[in-house]
Amino acid sequence: MPDALSLTFSALADPTRRAILARLRDGEASVGQLAEPFLGRMTLPAVTKHLKVLERAGLVTKGRDAQWRPCTLNTAPLRDVDAWMEEYRAHMEASLDRLGDYLKSITTPTRPDPADDHRDR
Repeated sequence: MPDALSLTFSALADPTRRAILARLRDGEASVGQLAEPFLGRMTLPAVTKHLKVLERAGLVTKGRDAQWRPCTLNTAPLRDVDAWMEEYRAHMEASLDRLGDYLKSITTPTRPDPADDHRDR
């Protein structure tokens, strides 16, 4: 059984699933509403499979209101990804700071010694 972080990354790996999540940022939507932008390129069952992947990763919850099945975005798994990435972000920023310092040290022009101008004459 994959861990939660692996499920989240796997779910986010697909552009269709990321588009579904982007739509859910605006609020809950039915499966039909979520499928609408994709129906020219894929079938409703294919969109439903994408939703199941998102549900399994905990990114989407599907409710029940009579015949309506509202889907909502659950951001908790995204917060877990952000926390995991924070360690790498800090490391990367520190590395970039060191690189910036190094580049400044090798590209800082040295001031010419005014005495050197008189030696050539």
